[in-house]
Amino acid sequence: MKRNILFFLLISGLSFSQQKNVKISDLQPKSEDAVFPVVSYSENPLVETKINTFLQVNELEYIPNSGSDPFKKASTAANSYTNYLYFYSWEKLETPKNIVSIGIDGEASGAYPEGFSKWNNFDLRTGNFINCTDLFQPNAVKTFENIINQNVKKRVDEFLTQLRAEKNPGEEVQDQIAMYEDCFMEHTLEYIEFYFGKNQLTFVAGRCSNHAMRALDDLGSHTIEIPYKDLEKYWSPYAKNLLSGSEKPDATSFQYKLLKGKIDHKYLITVFIKHLYTDKGENSFSAMYWYDKNKKLIEWDGKIKGGHISITENDHYDEKLEKWIPRAFIEADKKGNKITGTWQDYKTGKYLNLELEEL
Repeated sequence: MKRNILFFLLISGLSFSQQKNVKISDLQPKSEDAVFPVVSYSENPLVETKINTFLQVNELEYIPNSGSDPFKKASTAANSYTNYLYFYSWEKLETPKNIVSIGIDGEASGAYPEGFSKWNNFDLRTGNFINCTDLFQPNAVKTFENIINQNVKKRVDEFLTQLRAEKNPGEEVQDQIAMYEDCFMEHTLEYIEFYFGKNQLTFVAGRCSNHAMRALDDLGSHTIEIPYKDLEKYWSPYAKNLLSGSEKPDATSFQYKLLKGKIDHKYLITVFIKHLYTDKGENSFSAMYWYDKNKKLIEWDGKIKGGHISITENDHYDEKLEKWIPRAFIEADKKGNKITGTWQDYKTGKYLNLELEEL
Protein backbone atom coordinates (compact mmCIF):
# COMPACT_ATOMS: atom_id res chain seq x y z
CA MET A 1 0.00 0.00 0.00
CA LYS A 2 2.82 2.42 0.91
CA ARG A 3 4.50 1.76 -2.46
CA ASN A 4 1.23 2.55 -4.25
CA ILE A 5 0.84 5.84 -2.35
CA LEU A 6 4.45 6.86 -3.05
CA PHE A 7 4.02 6.14 -6.74
CA PHE A 8 0.84 8.19 -6.87
CA LEU A 9 2.50 11.08 -5.01
CA LEU A 10 5.36 10.96 -7.51
CA ILE A 11 2.87 11.27 -10.37
CA SER A 12 0.93 14.00 -8.59
CA GLY A 13 4.10 16.02 -8.00
CA LEU A 14 4.73 16.37 -11.74
CA SER A 15 3.25 19.01 -13.99
CA PHE A 16 0.15 17.37 -15.46
CA SER A 17 -0.29 20.03 -18.08
CA GLN A 18 1.10 19.07 -21.45
CA GLN A 19 4.41 20.65 -22.29
CA LYS A 20 3.84 24.31 -23.02
CA ASN A 21 5.24 24.13 -26.54
CA VAL A 22 2.77 21.45 -27.62
CA LYS A 23 0.22 23.43 -29.60
CA ILE A 24 -2.84 22.10 -31.40
CA SER A 25 -4.72 24.02 -34.06
CA ASP A 26 -7.19 23.27 -36.88
CA LEU A 27 -6.03 21.43 -39.99
CA GLN A 28 -6.75 23.57 -43.03
CA PRO A 29 -8.97 24.06 -44.94
CA LYS A 30 -11.28 24.08 -41.92
CA SER A 31 -15.05 23.98 -42.52
CA GLU A 32 -18.21 23.21 -40.56
CA ASP A 33 -17.76 19.49 -41.30
CA ALA A 34 -13.95 19.45 -41.21
CA VAL A 35 -12.63 20.46 -37.79
CA PHE A 36 -9.55 18.31 -37.28
CA PRO A 37 -6.48 18.66 -35.02
CA VAL A 38 -2.93 19.32 -36.22
CA VAL A 39 -0.08 19.29 -33.68
CA SER A 40 2.89 21.66 -33.46
CA TYR A 41 5.77 20.63 -31.21
CA SER A 42 8.86 22.79 -31.70
CA GLU A 43 10.84 20.88 -29.07
CA ASN A 44 10.79 17.69 -31.16
CA PRO A 45 9.88 18.02 -34.88
CA LEU A 46 10.06 14.22 -35.40
CA VAL A 47 7.42 13.66 -32.71
CA GLU A 48 5.27 16.35 -34.34
CA THR A 49 5.62 14.66 -37.74
CA LYS A 50 4.79 11.21 -36.36
CA ILE A 51 1.66 12.36 -34.52
CA ASN A 52 0.29 14.30 -37.49
CA THR A 53 1.11 11.49 -39.91
CA PHE A 54 -0.69 8.99 -37.69
CA LEU A 55 -3.78 11.16 -37.29
CA GLN A 56 -4.11 12.10 -40.96
CA VAL A 57 -3.34 8.68 -42.43
CA ASN A 58 -5.38 6.72 -39.89
CA GLU A 59 -8.44 8.99 -39.73
CA LEU A 60 -8.47 10.74 -43.13
CA GLU A 61 -6.45 8.28 -45.27
CA TYR A 62 -4.46 11.32 -46.31
CA ILE A 63 -0.66 11.55 -46.42
CA PRO A 64 0.44 14.94 -45.02
CA ASN A 65 1.30 17.48 -47.72
CA SER A 66 0.10 15.24 -50.56
CA GLY A 67 -2.65 17.54 -51.82
CA SER A 68 -4.63 20.70 -51.14
CA ASP A 69 -7.61 18.99 -49.46
CA PRO A 70 -6.86 16.55 -46.60
CA PHE A 71 -10.61 15.87 -46.23
CA LYS A 72 -11.27 14.78 -49.83
CA LYS A 73 -11.56 11.03 -49.16
CA ALA A 74 -13.49 11.53 -45.92
CA SER A 75 -16.00 13.99 -47.42
CA THR A 76 -16.61 11.98 -50.61
CA ALA A 77 -16.68 8.47 -49.04
CA ALA A 78 -13.74 7.50 -51.26
CA ASN A 79 -12.05 5.95 -48.22
CA SER A 80 -11.77 2.27 -47.30
CA TYR A 81 -14.89 2.60 -45.08
CA THR A 82 -17.00 3.87 -48.04
CA ASN A 83 -18.62 6.18 -45.49
CA TYR A 84 -18.83 9.95 -45.46
CA LEU A 85 -16.85 11.14 -42.44
CA TYR A 86 -17.46 14.50 -40.81
CA PHE A 87 -15.32 15.91 -38.02
CA TYR A 88 -17.06 18.47 -35.83
CA SER A 89 -14.68 19.19 -32.95
CA TRP A 90 -11.54 18.16 -31.10
CA GLU A 91 -10.26 18.65 -27.56
CA LYS A 92 -6.81 18.54 -25.99
CA LEU A 93 -7.11 16.87 -22.57
CA GLU A 94 -5.17 17.60 -19.39
CA THR A 95 -2.67 14.76 -19.01
CA PRO A 96 0.59 13.71 -17.33
CA LYS A 97 3.80 15.25 -18.68
CA ASN A 98 4.80 12.59 -21.23
CA ILE A 99 1.37 12.25 -22.84
CA VAL A 100 -0.85 14.12 -25.25
CA SER A 101 -4.48 12.94 -25.49
CA ILE A 102 -6.80 14.32 -28.16
CA GLY A 103 -10.54 13.67 -28.26
CA ILE A 104 -12.32 13.88 -31.62
CA ASP A 105 -16.09 14.06 -32.23
CA GLY A 106 -17.75 13.50 -35.58
CA GLU A 107 -20.24 11.57 -37.65
CA ALA A 108 -20.01 8.69 -40.10
CA SER A 109 -22.74 8.45 -42.74
CA GLY A 110 -23.20 5.37 -44.88
CA ALA A 111 -26.61 3.74 -45.02
CA TYR A 112 -27.43 5.86 -41.95
CA PRO A 113 -25.68 8.59 -39.89
CA GLU A 114 -23.84 7.56 -36.75
CA GLY A 115 -22.11 9.93 -34.35
CA PHE A 116 -18.75 8.93 -32.90
CA SER A 117 -16.26 10.01 -30.26
CA LYS A 118 -12.72 8.70 -30.23
CA TRP A 119 -9.51 9.42 -28.38
CA ASN A 120 -5.93 9.28 -29.60
CA ASN A 121 -3.15 9.09 -27.01
CA PHE A 122 0.51 9.69 -27.88
CA ASP A 123 3.83 9.30 -26.07
CA LEU A 124 5.50 12.73 -26.35
CA ARG A 125 8.95 11.20 -25.92
CA THR A 126 8.65 9.17 -29.13
CA GLY A 127 5.53 10.33 -30.96
CA ASN A 128 4.19 6.76 -30.87
CA PHE A 129 0.50 6.00 -30.48
CA ILE A 130 -0.13 4.43 -27.07
CA ASN A 131 -1.65 0.95 -27.31
CA CYS A 132 -3.79 0.16 -24.28
CA THR A 133 -2.36 -3.35 -23.88
CA ASP A 134 1.18 -1.92 -23.60
CA LEU A 135 0.16 -0.22 -20.34
CA PHE A 136 -0.44 -3.48 -18.47
CA GLN A 137 1.60 -6.49 -17.47
CA PRO A 138 0.78 -9.39 -19.84
CA ASN A 139 -0.52 -11.58 -17.01
CA ALA A 140 -2.76 -8.74 -15.78
CA VAL A 141 -4.57 -7.96 -19.04
CA LYS A 142 -7.37 -10.51 -18.57
CA THR A 143 -7.78 -9.53 -14.93
CA PHE A 144 -8.19 -5.89 -15.84
CA GLU A 145 -10.56 -6.67 -18.71
CA ASN A 146 -12.73 -8.49 -16.16
CA ILE A 147 -12.71 -5.38 -13.94
CA ILE A 148 -13.94 -3.23 -16.84
CA ASN A 149 -16.61 -5.72 -17.83
CA GLN A 150 -17.81 -6.10 -14.24
CA ASN A 151 -18.24 -2.31 -14.08
CA VAL A 152 -20.26 -2.39 -17.31
CA LYS A 153 -22.35 -5.30 -16.03
CA LYS A 154 -23.04 -3.48 -12.76
CA ARG A 155 -24.25 -0.40 -14.63
CA VAL A 156 -26.49 -2.44 -16.94
CA ASP A 157 -27.86 -4.61 -14.10
CA GLU A 158 -28.77 -1.56 -12.03
CA PHE A 159 -30.67 -0.05 -14.93
CA LEU A 160 -32.40 -3.38 -15.64
CA THR A 161 -33.56 -3.45 -12.04
CA GLN A 162 -35.20 -0.03 -12.52
CA LEU A 163 -36.88 -1.12 -15.75
CA ARG A 164 -38.20 -4.37 -14.29
CA ALA A 165 -39.61 -2.47 -11.30
CA GLU A 166 -42.08 -0.60 -13.48
CA LYS A 167 -45.63 -1.76 -12.69
CA ASN A 168 -47.10 -1.69 -16.17
CA PRO A 169 -44.18 -1.71 -18.60
CA GLY A 170 -45.13 -0.78 -22.13
CA GLU A 171 -43.74 -2.30 -25.31
CA GLU A 172 -40.84 0.14 -25.38
CA VAL A 173 -39.73 -0.79 -21.86
CA GLN A 174 -40.02 -4.49 -22.68
CA ASP A 175 -37.84 -3.93 -25.75
CA GLN A 176 -35.32 -2.10 -23.57
CA ILE A 177 -35.24 -4.97 -21.10
CA ALA A 178 -34.63 -7.47 -23.90
CA MET A 179 -31.85 -5.31 -25.34
CA TYR A 180 -30.01 -4.87 -22.05
CA GLU A 181 -30.41 -8.54 -21.12
CA ASP A 182 -28.65 -9.35 -24.41
CA CYS A 183 -25.94 -6.70 -23.99
CA PHE A 184 -22.41 -7.54 -25.15
CA MET A 185 -20.10 -7.31 -22.14
CA GLU A 186 -16.90 -9.06 -23.20
CA HIS A 187 -14.83 -5.98 -24.03
CA THR A 188 -11.07 -6.34 -24.50
CA LEU A 189 -8.31 -3.77 -24.07
CA GLU A 190 -7.42 -4.28 -27.72
CA TYR A 191 -10.62 -2.60 -28.88
CA ILE A 192 -11.79 -0.41 -26.02
CA GLU A 193 -11.48 3.38 -26.22
CA PHE A 194 -9.49 5.11 -23.47
CA TYR A 195 -7.87 8.40 -22.57
CA PHE A 196 -5.60 9.88 -19.92
CA GLY A 197 -6.69 12.50 -17.42
CA LYS A 198 -5.01 14.43 -14.65
CA ASN A 199 -5.48 11.76 -11.98
CA GLN A 200 -7.18 8.86 -13.74
CA LEU A 201 -7.46 6.67 -16.80
CA THR A 202 -10.90 6.64 -18.43
CA PHE A 203 -12.19 3.68 -20.45
CA VAL A 204 -15.15 3.99 -22.81
CA ALA A 205 -16.82 0.67 -23.68
CA GLY A 206 -19.30 0.34 -26.53
CA ARG A 207 -23.02 0.68 -25.92
CA CYS A 208 -25.52 -2.19 -25.70
CA SER A 209 -27.55 -1.15 -28.76
CA ASN A 210 -27.03 -1.54 -32.48
CA HIS A 211 -28.13 1.31 -34.74
CA ALA A 212 -31.70 0.01 -35.08
CA MET A 213 -32.12 -0.01 -31.29
CA ARG A 214 -30.21 3.21 -30.62
CA ALA A 215 -33.32 5.22 -29.71
CA LEU A 216 -34.08 2.76 -26.88
CA ASP A 217 -30.60 2.94 -25.38
CA ASP A 218 -30.77 5.35 -22.46
CA LEU A 219 -27.37 4.27 -21.14
CA GLY A 220 -25.29 4.79 -24.27
CA SER A 221 -21.55 4.12 -24.04
CA HIS A 222 -20.13 2.92 -20.74
CA THR A 223 -17.56 5.23 -19.14
CA ILE A 224 -15.35 3.73 -16.45
CA GLU A 225 -12.97 6.05 -14.55
CA ILE A 226 -10.14 4.46 -12.56
CA PRO A 227 -7.58 6.50 -10.54
CA TYR A 228 -3.93 5.93 -11.41
CA LYS A 229 -3.21 4.96 -7.81
CA ASP A 230 -5.58 1.98 -8.20
CA LEU A 231 -3.85 0.82 -11.38
CA GLU A 232 -0.24 0.80 -10.19
CA LYS A 233 -0.20 -2.93 -9.42
CA TYR A 234 -1.25 -3.71 -13.00
CA TRP A 235 1.14 -1.31 -14.79
CA SER A 236 3.82 -2.57 -17.14
CA PRO A 237 7.35 -1.10 -16.83
CA TYR A 238 6.50 1.05 -19.87
CA ALA A 239 3.44 2.55 -18.14
CA LYS A 240 5.35 3.26 -14.94
CA ASN A 241 8.06 5.15 -16.82
CA LEU A 242 5.48 6.95 -18.95
CA LEU A 243 3.49 8.20 -15.97
CA SER A 244 6.45 8.92 -13.68
CA GLY A 245 7.82 11.52 -16.09
CA SER A 246 10.87 9.46 -17.05
CA GLU A 247 12.60 10.62 -20.25
CA LYS A 248 13.68 7.06 -21.10
CA PRO A 249 11.05 5.25 -23.24
CA ASP A 250 10.63 1.48 -23.26
CA ALA A 251 10.02 -0.77 -26.24
CA THR A 252 6.35 -1.19 -27.16
CA SER A 253 4.33 -3.44 -29.47
CA PHE A 254 4.40 -3.48 -33.29
CA GLN A 255 0.86 -2.19 -33.67
CA TYR A 256 0.32 1.39 -34.94
CA LYS A 257 4.00 2.03 -35.60
CA LEU A 258 5.50 4.17 -38.39
CA LEU A 259 8.54 2.89 -40.24
CA LYS A 260 10.88 4.42 -42.82
CA GLY A 261 13.03 2.57 -45.32
CA LYS A 262 13.89 1.72 -48.88
CA ILE A 263 12.99 -0.73 -51.63
CA ASP A 264 15.91 -1.71 -53.88
CA HIS A 265 18.21 0.49 -51.76
CA LYS A 266 16.91 3.65 -53.47
CA TYR A 267 13.10 4.04 -53.38
CA LEU A 268 12.23 5.80 -50.14
CA ILE A 269 9.05 4.56 -48.49
CA THR A 270 7.05 5.09 -45.28
CA VAL A 271 5.01 2.29 -43.69
CA PHE A 272 2.13 2.61 -41.24
CA ILE A 273 1.39 -0.61 -39.33
CA LYS A 274 -2.30 -0.66 -38.49
CA HIS A 275 -4.25 -3.22 -36.50
CA LEU A 276 -2.85 -6.56 -35.33
CA TYR A 277 -5.38 -9.36 -34.97
CA THR A 278 -5.73 -13.14 -34.89
CA ASP A 279 -7.17 -14.70 -38.04
CA LYS A 280 -7.78 -18.47 -38.15
CA GLY A 281 -5.16 -19.04 -35.49
CA GLU A 282 -2.55 -16.85 -37.20
CA ASN A 283 -1.29 -13.46 -36.08
CA SER A 284 -2.17 -11.06 -38.87
CA PHE A 285 -1.99 -7.32 -39.43
CA SER A 286 -3.01 -4.65 -41.90
CA ALA A 287 -0.70 -1.87 -43.04
CA MET A 288 -0.39 0.99 -45.51
CA TYR A 289 2.71 2.28 -47.21
CA TRP A 290 3.62 4.96 -49.71
CA TYR A 291 6.58 6.01 -51.79
CA ASP A 292 7.79 9.32 -50.38
CA LYS A 293 8.05 10.71 -53.90
CA ASN A 294 4.46 10.18 -55.11
CA LYS A 295 2.58 9.89 -51.78
CA LYS A 296 -0.17 7.42 -52.73
CA LEU A 297 -1.45 4.91 -50.19
CA ILE A 298 -0.90 1.21 -50.95
CA GLU A 299 -2.49 -1.51 -48.80
CA TRP A 300 -0.61 -4.44 -47.26
CA ASP A 301 -2.10 -7.59 -45.67
CA GLY A 302 0.44 -9.32 -43.47
CA LYS A 303 1.03 -12.28 -41.21
CA ILE A 304 3.65 -12.45 -38.47
CA LYS A 305 5.03 -15.58 -36.81
CA GLY A 306 7.83 -15.12 -34.34
CA GLY A 307 10.07 -12.61 -36.06
CA HIS A 308 9.10 -13.56 -39.62
CA ILE A 309 6.71 -11.41 -41.65
CA SER A 310 4.84 -12.35 -44.84
CA ILE A 311 2.92 -9.65 -46.72
CA THR A 312 0.70 -9.55 -49.80
CA GLU A 313 0.44 -6.27 -51.71
CA ASN A 314 -2.72 -6.36 -53.82
CA ASP A 315 -3.01 -4.58 -57.18
CA HIS A 316 -6.72 -4.69 -58.04
CA TYR A 317 -9.88 -6.73 -57.62
CA ASP A 318 -10.84 -8.84 -60.65
CA GLU A 319 -14.64 -8.89 -60.93
CA LYS A 320 -14.67 -11.89 -63.28
CA LEU A 321 -12.35 -14.01 -61.16
CA GLU A 322 -13.89 -12.60 -57.97
CA LYS A 323 -10.54 -12.23 -56.26
CA TRP A 324 -7.74 -9.79 -55.63
CA ILE A 325 -4.82 -9.82 -58.06
CA PRO A 326 -1.54 -9.25 -56.21
CA ARG A 327 1.14 -6.75 -57.14
CA ALA A 328 3.90 -8.10 -54.92
CA PHE A 329 4.87 -10.44 -52.10
CA ILE A 330 7.11 -9.51 -49.18
CA GLU A 331 9.08 -11.91 -47.01
CA ALA A 332 11.05 -10.30 -44.20
CA ASP A 333 12.42 -10.73 -40.69
CA LYS A 334 11.97 -8.37 -37.76
CA LYS A 335 14.85 -7.91 -35.34
CA GLY A 336 14.35 -5.20 -32.76
CA ASN A 337 13.28 -2.00 -34.53
CA LYS A 338 14.47 -3.15 -37.96
CA ILE A 339 12.87 -5.22 -40.73
CA THR A 340 14.88 -6.65 -43.62
CA GLY A 341 13.76 -8.86 -46.49
CA THR A 342 12.62 -8.88 -50.10
CA TRP A 343 9.86 -7.30 -52.19
CA GLN A 344 8.98 -9.63 -55.10
CA ASP A 345 7.17 -8.34 -58.19
CA TYR A 346 4.18 -10.62 -58.89
CA LYS A 347 4.34 -10.27 -62.70
CA THR A 348 8.08 -10.48 -63.30
CA GLY A 349 9.14 -12.52 -60.27
CA LYS A 350 11.99 -10.06 -59.72
CA TYR A 351 13.24 -9.66 -56.16
CA LEU A 352 14.14 -6.27 -54.68
CA ASN A 353 15.75 -5.62 -51.33
CA LEU A 354 13.52 -4.22 -48.54
CA GLU A 355 14.88 -2.36 -45.48
CA LEU A 356 12.69 -0.73 -42.81
CA GLU A 357 13.26 0.80 -39.39
CA GLU A 358 10.84 2.17 -36.80
CA LEU A 359 10.74 5.95 -36.67
